[in-house]
Amino acid sequence: MSLTSGAAAAIAPNPHSGPARREAAPEVDISKMIQVRPRRWGRMTAVALIVLILAWLTKAFAEGNIAWDVTGDHMFWPTILKGVWGTIWMSIACMIMGIVIGVVCAVMRGSPNPVLRWVAIGYQWFFRGTPVVLQLLIWFNLALVFPYMGVPGIGSARTVDLITPIVATLLGLGLNQGAYTSEVVRAGLLSVDRGQFEAAQAIGMGYWTSLRRIILPQAMRVVIPPLGNEFIGLVKMTSLASIIGFSDLLRSVQDVYYLNARVIELLMVAAAWYLVVVTILSIGQSALERRFGRGFASGVRTE
Repeated sequence: MSLTSGAAAAIAPNPHSGPARREAAPEVDISKMIQVRPRRWGRMTAVALIVLILAWLTKAFAEGNIAWDVTGDHMFWPTILKGVWGTIWMSIACMIMGIVIGVVCAVMRGSPNPVLRWVAIGYQWFFRGTPVVLQLLIWFNLALVFPYMGVPGIGSARTVDLITPIVATLLGLGLNQGAYTSEVVRAGLLSVDRGQFEAAQAIGMGYWTSLRRIILPQAMRVVIPPLGNEFIGLVKMTSLASIIGFSDLLRSVQDVYYLNARVIELLMVAAAWYLVVVTILSIGQSALERRFGRGFASGVRTE
């Protein structure tokens, strides 16, 4: 044996003797261990407080001076149903108008043409900077500025006959919604990578074709959640049009309780119908989010 191998043998410890010997750790069967879930005292306290608050509110409304039978009797009155339909169709019409204007305005904001860009900025500045009620009143009283409206060479009519409560509501809410929708659409367009547009141009697509077939479909994943939220807000915003005589849900409820003096009962009817409409819209929004969000993470789960 060489010196080197002898030294190595002297240095190497013997596993069967001396301090180098170690006892084998006993095997533990983890399947027989008892799992103890952590007690989340903060969560339990919050649930208890929420239950107490809900119980107190339920007791207050149940024992309050509210004739719930009157509320039930007026849920499907023709006047109320007419107001519900007015709220629904006006919301849809204003939202369609807002989407069309919003898409056009968002494209104008991204245009290299400074005239188009500043026109879009000015439009957003005015309609986002003034209250909706003020815009409704301006449209309804437009006859004080323009007594007659028409097309030269064709004819004209009195503005007070043209700008009815329905037209004033459509213009006021639709144009206002377009200003906010344009920012939602612009955020969706900015979320799409620039390379997508360049790739579309590389295969011969024009600007509008690539925007319609490549950019906008990908932007919908970002656009749908805030746009659905805007639609739900627009449904409730139609109640502001009651001040100019539009027969929405709130105006119909007011017409009824002005006659029978059952104010809180009829307000509960309006609340119930608003909740029904908003719930249906929320379900539709969730379905659209799943449709356009396929292939992407649905969210971040936090403990």
